[in-house]
Amino acid sequence: HVQLVESGGGLVQAGGSLRLSCAFSGFTLDYNAIGWFRQAPGKERELVATIAENGATNVADSVRGRFAISRDHSQNMVYLQMNSLTPEDTAVYYCYAKIRDKGGAQYWGSGTLVNVSS
Repeated sequence: HVQLVESGGGLVQAGGSLRLSCAFSGFTLDYNAIGWFRQAPGKERELVATIAENGATNVADSVRGRFAISRDHSQNMVYLQMNSLTPEDTAVYYCYAKIRDKGGAQYWGSGTLVNVSS
């Protein structure tokens, strides 16, 4: 049973930092991609950053240089370190996984809200 549970969201002032965590179960990182998407009010869900099974990262232009994604195989965790936050980063952040042995099915956590005040 695949589960993704986010934590670490909250209210932060512009210029501040937050670290989001995603605890996952029901699969391993050996053959699967995992990462973060976000959805701001009134906007479509968009990619923030992902890590492929080989460790290659894909980071959105809008956050490159400010956000960093990392993973911990032993703890079944994925992290998103967010620095130099701006009000435009305000969104619900979702942990995401695409799992090969489930036919490439995509799974989502329930999300964690990040609110950046100006």
